[in-house]
Amino acid sequence: QRQLVESGGGLVHPGGALRLSCDASRFTLNYYAIGWFRQAPGKEREGVGCISRWGGVTDAPESVKGRFTISGDNARNLWYLQMNSLEPGDTAVYYCAVDSTPRSGSYLYTCGLGRVEYDTWGAGTQVTVPS
Repeated sequence: QRQLVESGGGLVHPGGALRLSCDASRFTLNYYAIGWFRQAPGKEREGVGCISRWGGVTDAPESVKGRFTISGDNARNLWYLQMNSLEPGDTAVYYCAVDSTPRSGSYLYTCGLGRVEYDTWGAGTQVTVPS
């Protein structure tokens, strides 16, 4: 049974919006940050945003800055990726992942976009924006 489950993907026309959800309620360990990644065919997996459970976020990459927003409901272990003004270049499988590396102090408010920082991944959800 997968511990992280993404949902909300689909086909949307250019300029449209989607909200992806990540259900982490089955995750049995403590985790400290949630990352959203995407992988298009033939390309490396790319981080598009992250959020710490205490609300800290990091700068989004230029490819999605101003269009993608991360939020969440910490008490319910639900995390969201709001994607607006979608473009054909956003077509990819989108994954959420958690970072369960223990931390304290100001590090509770940090997260990163490196794949190696995340130890548990969902199966992904397809987002298609036709050209």
